[in-house]
Amino acid sequence: MLRGKYDFIQQERIIYGRPAADAIAETAEGLGATRLFIVASKTLNRRTDAISALRARLGDRVAGVYDETEEHSPLGSVLHTAQAIREAQADLIVTVGGGSPIDTVKVAQIVLAEDIRSEEALLEYRVTTRADGSWNTPAVKPSPVRQIIVPTTLSAAEFSNIGGCTDRKRQVKDLYVGKFICAHTVILDPAFTVHTPEWLWLSTGIRAVDHAVESICSRTPNPFVSATCAEGLRMLKDSLPANRADPADLAMRLQSQLGVWLCSTGMGRVEWGASHGIGHQLGAVAGVAHGHTSCVMLPNVMRWNREQVAEPLERIARAFDAPGGDAADLVGGLIRSLGLPTRLSEVKVTRDQFDRIAAAAMQSPMVRANPRPITDPAQVREILELAL
Repeated sequence: MLRGKYDFIQQERIIYGRPAADAIAETAEGLGATRLFIVASKTLNRRTDAISALRARLGDRVAGVYDETEEHSPLGSVLHTAQAIREAQADLIVTVGGGSPIDTVKVAQIVLAEDIRSEEALLEYRVTTRADGSWNTPAVKPSPVRQIIVPTTLSAAEFSNIGGCTDRKRQVKDLYVGKFICAHTVILDPAFTVHTPEWLWLSTGIRAVDHAVESICSRTPNPFVSATCAEGLRMLKDSLPANRADPADLAMRLQSQLGVWLCSTGMGRVEWGASHGIGHQLGAVAGVAHGHTSCVMLPNVMRWNREQVAEPLERIARAFDAPGGDAADLVGGLIRSLGLPTRLSEVKVTRDQFDRIAAAAMQSPMVRANPRPITDPAQVREILELAL
C-alpha cells in the first residue's frame, strides 16, 4: 500500500497566455500593492524595451527597478538585493527573468524575514544534511513582502519555495527553503521570452526535463508527481525542437512553459538526486550555466542509476513515445538535437576540478538522496568520468 504526502506551496495562482503587464497590474490591484519593486535580469532591462514598457504600464506604482543580480545567486548579491528592496519600502516584488534573479529574490526574502545583515548570518539558514540523508531545514519567518514572477527561461524556479545560493568562499551552492518565498503568482507570457537567447531557453528546457526525470526516479516517488511529470515530458520533447525550428511561434513557446509547470510538481515534494546535486556544484566550482549542468549530467546519472530505477526509466521512455527504449539515450538524443553540450569537456570542466566538485557535491542533500546511494566522493568522480 502506498504511503506518503504532498505539500502544496503557498502559491495562489498561475496565469498563462495573457500579456504580463495586464496580469501584473490586476494582481497588484487585487493585493492592494502600491509600491512594486521590479527585479529583472540586466540584459532584459538594458538591452530590450521590455522592462521600460512594463514600467510605463504600471506607472507610479513602481517603486524602483533593480538589475544587479548575479548568476548562481552568490551570498553578496542576495544581501545587496534585499537591501535594495528594504530601501524601496516595497510591498510587492515583481521578478522578471530566469533562475538567477528568481532564486536571488527567494533567498533575499529570507534575509528580509530574519533581518539578516551578513553572509555569515545568512549561512545559518541554509539546508544541511543529516546522517541519514534527510534535510535539516531551518525555520524561517514569513517574508514581509511577497513576489510575483514573470519567467523568461524554462528553469522552473518560479514553481518552488527552494532557492539556490552560492557561497564563493566554500565554492558550494547551498539550498534555502521558506514557506512564503515562492511566487504568490506566476505569469506565463510567451511574448516576454522572445528576447531570451536560444541556448539559454533550450538548455533551461532540459533543466525542466531534469526536474521531471529525477522526480519520476526519486527514492520517495509520488503518483501525482509522476503522472504530471510524464505529461510534461511529452510536451517538452515535442515543443523544444519546435522552439528551435521557429522561435517566433508563441503557441509552442507557451507549450514549453506549460510543460515546465507540469514537470515542476516534484520540486521540494520528492527527493531529487545526483544530476541536480552535482549540477549545482558545477555552477559553484566551474561556473557552468544552470541549464548546461543538466545537459551534461542528466543522461550520465540516469545510466549510473539504471539498475535501481529500471521501472521509472521505462515510464520515461513511454513519455518519449519509445516504450522499451533506453531512456538515457532518448534524453541524450533530445539534448543533441537541440545543439546543446552533452559532455563536461564541452562546458570547459576538466578532470583536475573533479576533486573539488566531488567534495562540494557530498555536502548536497540531493546527492545524499540519489536513488543509487552515494556515500563517497569517489562515486561522484565516477559519474563525472562518465560525463567527461
